Amino acid sequence: MTTRDTFRVRTTLMIQGTTSDAGKSAFVTALCRIFAHQGLRVAPFKPQNMALNSAVTVDGGEIGRAQAVQALAAGVEATTDFNPILLKPNSDKGAQVIVNGRAIGNMNARDYHHFKPQLLEQVVAAHDRLARNYDLVLVEGAGSAAEVNLREHDLANMGFAETVDCPVILIADIDRGGVFAHLVGTLDVLSASEQARIVGFVINRFRGDISLLQPGIDWLEARTGKPVLAVVPYLHDFHLEAEDGLSRSERSTPSDSRLNVVVPLLPRISNHTDFDALRLHPNVSLRYAKAPDEALKADLIVLPGSKNVRDDLAWLLAHGWAPAIQRHLRYGGKIIGICGGYQMLGEAIRDPAGVEGPAGESAGLGLLPLTTELKRDKQLRHVAGQCRLGDSTTPVSGYEIHVGESVGAALKRGVFALDDGRYDGALSEDEQILGTYIHGVFDQPQTLEALLKWAGVTEPQAFDYGRKREEEIERLADATAQALGESMQLLRALTGQGHVN
Repeated sequence: MTTRDTFRVRTTLMIQGTTSDAGKSAFVTALCRIFAHQGLRVAPFKPQNMALNSAVTVDGGEIGRAQAVQALAAGVEATTDFNPILLKPNSDKGAQVIVNGRAIGNMNARDYHHFKPQLLEQVVAAHDRLARNYDLVLVEGAGSAAEVNLREHDLANMGFAETVDCPVILIADIDRGGVFAHLVGTLDVLSASEQARIVGFVINRFRGDISLLQPGIDWLEARTGKPVLAVVPYLHDFHLEAEDGLSRSERSTPSDSRLNVVVPLLPRISNHTDFDALRLHPNVSLRYAKAPDEALKADLIVLPGSKNVRDDLAWLLAHGWAPAIQRHLRYGGKIIGICGGYQMLGEAIRDPAGVEGPAGESAGLGLLPLTTELKRDKQLRHVAGQCRLGDSTTPVSGYEIHVGESVGAALKRGVFALDDGRYDGALSEDEQILGTYIHGVFDQPQTLEALLKWAGVTEPQAFDYGRKREEEIERLADATAQALGESMQLLRALTGQGHVN
């Protein structure tokens, strides 16, 4: 009996990886779009995600950014069921634990490991709701399937697959090197039942002459008895919103553009996807920088969001960013603070309840007359309205994810008039400093143009980030579908959409 014969038809298919960043998120995104094009109602799903890039769902919860992008690829609205467990690291050994879209508290790694059995019921319930309401559930694993130290109580990879009894595709990144060792080694450490669950392999990010790869594919299939379902090509200059950390290619863009933008690379930087539209804009050169000397030629410094705003503020001060920012302002530069970065611009950040760490207060950069108090209840909402900057009024939309509430005279100069009747953000009297709680503020073409003009670009080129993202999802789906070829027949059969000959 072959692997193809071992599974009854399911509505769920899981993608696991040999390593982190093997391409799980991208492959699930591609499959979401491929099956959506075939008329299926598809739900992406990640049982447990560890990421600092998050999104607000239509039901007012918080999930990993990757699942929001996958929902976009599938053409469905994102809900908290798509990612029932989200871990947002706030130290080297601890994280905020978010269950069904709501933060339940902070835990260290050991305590969370012992807490996981209590979460399995929540994970399975979310999956089962999706399985009842969608034609297909495409599941993304987390990290590596070979993390034997975490096998007990696992709900992110094979522990979940065994619980819901779904087939698994194992993906590996050949661009890292050692792809056959990754696949064979991962398979070898799995139990017999877990090995049987794997229906085939995907080799990701291949570039070169595929005929030179074929002997290795033949050896792999003979060694394991499992098919290589696809060799997905390396897509040059490809962009997909990152699930979590910054890749090296994202840390800078060419420096011969008109506007030099520097983003301090905070230790707990969150939602750095806020800057994708800037990084890809033809008039912008964007660099993520650890040292303030890298900001000497900046036209615009953007302080990003943070999962631990007081600790990241302390890091900024300890690394000499405060005098560098003052020098930048004296020379006529502009500053934007987003979410945690907005809070840092103020006079003080208070955490009386110890929401992000030990209770206490930190002096801010003192650039805007406002203070912020961190509170236990996180504010999660989609927002829309108008950006009123200079003589222009442009549409803006995005989302808020923050525990801080800011007050002070700076808020009287709000930049964003929101449809819910509130004003968001602040603009300094000299109009050099702007702060906002809105994530995604650069994503709308007209508001991006207005912000670039404010920052010093005389005639910004038209750039539609939403259209760019859509084009990239289509490019990824087309390349993946072509790479799968006849293997799509197996995928359709496993998910009840066809038959295996």
